[in-house]
Amino acid sequence: MTVKVQLFAIGREIVGSAELTLTLSDGATAQTVLDVLKERYPKFQTVKTLMVAIGTDYADLQTELHDGDELAIIPPVSGG
Repeated sequence: MTVKVQLFAIGREIVGSAELTLTLSDGATAQTVLDVLKERYPKFQTVKTLMVAIGTDYADLQTELHDGDELAIIPPVSGG
């Protein structure tokens, strides 16, 4: 299956792009995407907290993905 991954802030800096397309095995989850990112881009391992949204809804990391899903990887936000 193929999924699109949108990256913001530190994620975009680490990858060098705002979007990636990943090909994953059937049964992959949101956690699988994070694992792939951490493997391909080791600096992702330094980001302690990442939120994941599938479509427009925040998702649990165990949420199973489907072909064509769009994920957003959202890093911690700070500021005032």
